[in-house]
Amino acid sequence: MSRKKTEPFEESLKKLEKIVEKLERGSLPLEEAMEAFAEGVRLVNVCNQKLDEAENRVQVLMKDGTTGWTTTDYEVTPSAESNDPTGKKSDPPNLEGGES
Repeated sequence: MSRKKTEPFEESLKKLEKIVEKLERGSLPLEEAMEAFAEGVRLVNVCNQKLDEAENRVQVLMKDGTTGWTTTDYEVTPSAESNDPTGKKSDPPNLEGGES
């Protein structure tokens, strides 16, 4: 069975989540658990690479120059609203740069 060289990030992440679930159950024989772990490590590397590529593309799009755009460090942190049981969505962060 041949693998695609560039499977989508979401597909890799779903596969990784399934592997983690299997390993957390603790019911796999040792050899299968080791194979699953190795595949999980591979998928983590694939996901990290794709995230790095996406970050680099965002930085290029937000280039500093004639447009006045700059790169901005952005850290996602859960807010109280994101855990709201009513299902209300919080407003996305303002990435315009606003005040300097």
